Amino acid sequence: MSTTLRRRVVSLGGLRVGDGPAVLVSGRVNLRGPGQADASAVLRDGATLVEPSRADDLPAIAAHADGVVVGAAWTRDIPLVRAVAGLGLPVVVERRPSGSLEEWLALADYCALENDDQVILCEQGRLDLGLLRAAREASGRPVVADVSQDPGLSAAAVAAGADGLLVDGSGTREAQDAVTLVGALLRPELPATLEESRQAIDRVDAALATLLERRAALAGVVQTLKPVGGFAGRDMARERALVARMAQRAPELGEARLAPIMNAVIEAGLHLSEERSART
Repeated sequence: MSTTLRRRVVSLGGLRVGDGPAVLVSGRVNLRGPGQADASAVLRDGATLVEPSRADDLPAIAAHADGVVVGAAWTRDIPLVRAVAGLGLPVVVERRPSGSLEEWLALADYCALENDDQVILCEQGRLDLGLLRAAREASGRPVVADVSQDPGLSAAAVAAGADGLLVDGSGTREAQDAVTLVGALLRPELPATLEESRQAIDRVDAALATLLERRAALAGVVQTLKPVGGFAGRDMARERALVARMAQRAPELGEARLAPIMNAVIEAGLHLSEERSART
């Protein structure tokens, strides 16, 4: 499958879903549930995404929602699909259980004809992350993963290429960590504004802080295993080799710039190790 397609970006509320940072989508309403007869009452405070149960729900959705879901449970109801796609809202097309890639993309193409190609694909239920990646590569459309049933898959979904995660309140923290930390490591970004640039830097800094904390913990273990620990036990040859390896991954920074950075990191870890030892 080609990976050279132009990436499409779909605006969903205040979020840009597609090329750029992974996003977190909450505020989904399912009108197929019990006791949801009055769509207007349910949606009066607005919602990000809404899955209708019947055509009568559509006027309220058009008035109050940011996007509409073509649910996996009724993707064969073509008249309702067509009415949903014609609302003028972004459409999130779920893959039905056991549905093929070709079937999923064909339904998305059908919706795209009705709403100026404002279509997002959604993998849900028992996530097939390989199929998620294939759908993104084959279509050029944004693909999100609904991790509401298993927030523990959030990091894997972002690593597989998900442009966003759909989540309910119980899994928000885990999903937010995934889009921030995994996204910073794996998703290339080309910010267009100062604010976008600062947000991208904040994500990288969050990942960097997490890695530095983990490195300090591992360095503390090393100090307990070395014959001579602390500053007296520093191995300068190993530190120079470490900087050289890092320069292979960061050639523009190079060894000369990386050396003082890593010296500061190593010394911070040694100071922390000494403070911990003094407390025990």
